[in-house]
Formats: sequence, structure tokens, C-alpha cells
Amino acid sequence: MASSSDSWIKEYNEAVKMVDDINAMISERSSLPASGPETQRHASAIRRKITILGTRLDGLQSLLSRPTGKPLTEKEMNRRKDMVANLRSKVNQMASAFNISNFANRDSLLGPESKPYAMSRTVGLDNSGLVGLQRQIMKEQDEDLEKLEETIVSTKHIALAVNEELDLQTRLIDDLDQHMDVSDSRLRRVQKNLAVLNRRTRDSCSCMCMLLAVIGIVILAVIIYLLIKYL
Repeated sequence: MASSSDSWIKEYNEAVKMVDDINAMISERSSLPASGPETQRHASAIRRKITILGTRLDGLQSLLSRPTGKPLTEKEMNRRKDMVANLRSKVNQMASAFNISNFANRDSLLGPESKPYAMSRTVGLDNSGLVGLQRQIMKEQDEDLEKLEETIVSTKHIALAVNEELDLQTRLIDDLDQHMDVSDSRLRRVQKNLAVLNRRTRDSCSCMCMLLAVIGIVILAVIIYLLIKYL
């Protein structure tokens, strides 16, 4: 049966291997499109692995704080603490390359959990328990991603509906502007026709008055002539 020390070393070696795997996955991002489903899935996989790696480091740190089996010498304890610290430094560098700010408390990876609570989840767990915790965290993250995807899809549908409504309103406004232009043009034509008709009416009235005046003068001249002739 493997000793507690051998279990710690095995867990540490698995953490080192995960660091190499994550570095390789981060390098692969350059060959993927800038955006798209495949890129998002790849980024989610990296995020999950960083979360699992952080949990492993917490577990390694927790095992050092409560050693079981044969006690470790102070020199060996300090050496292992330095090993964990070096690994955590590499993880922070990877998180920085992955554009994850404030990775020290891992809020962006573990959601609303604080670091003390995340650390407390590893207390009392052996290697099998740590693996189970890691799977539980992955399941929780998958559920969160599914909820996020549903929210994004719903937001997209709302945005499309709003965009369609805006397009409809824009077309209605354009149609209204066009009708107003047509009505304004017709009104100007009617006003012009009325002005022409009014001018013609005034001219016709003037001619009629002159004609009536001439007829009146002729009739008056005839009457005067008849009076002079028969009187």
C-alpha cells in the first residue's frame, strides 16, 4: 500500500502534468478562429482545467497543513510548500495569458465562492474525494455554462425582435415622410391653380364691366337721339 508521502507526490506529479496540458491547450488557441462555437468550447475546456488544477493545489496545500502517517521533516515540508507555491505561480501566469484577472482568489473560475470556502471543500478529502470534488465542480460549471448559453440565446432573440421593431418603425417613418412630401407637393399645386383662377376671374370681371359700360352708353345715346327726333 502506498504511503501518505507517496500519495502526495503522485498528486503533485498529476498537477504538474495538468500544467503542461493547459499550456499546450493555450498554445493551440492561436490556431483557432477569433470567435465561434469551437473557440468557446476550447476556452471553456481550458477554464475547467484551470479550475481543477486550482482545486488540486488547494488539496496539496491542505494535505501539507494536516500531514498523516510518518511526519515530514521541516526541510521536506518547506520543500513541498515551495513546490506548491511554484506551481501556483505558473497557474497564475497561465491565467494571465488566458485573460483571467484576479486569479489569486479564483472568483472568475469558481463563481460566487470565495477562496476560504473553496479551500474548506478540500478539507478531509483523500485523493478519491478530491477527484469527486473536481468532477462536481466541472458539473456545476457545465450547468452554469448551459444557463449562460440559454441567457445568451434569449438575449439574442430579444435583440432580434427589438431590431425588427426598429426596422418597422423606421419604414413607417419613411412612409410618413414620403406621404407628407406628396401632400405638400399637391398643396402647392392647388395653391398655384387657385392663384391662376383668381387672376383669370379678376380679368373676366374687368372685361364684363367694360362691355356693360359700352352697352349702357350705346343705349343712352339711342334714347337721347329718339327724344330729340320726336320732341
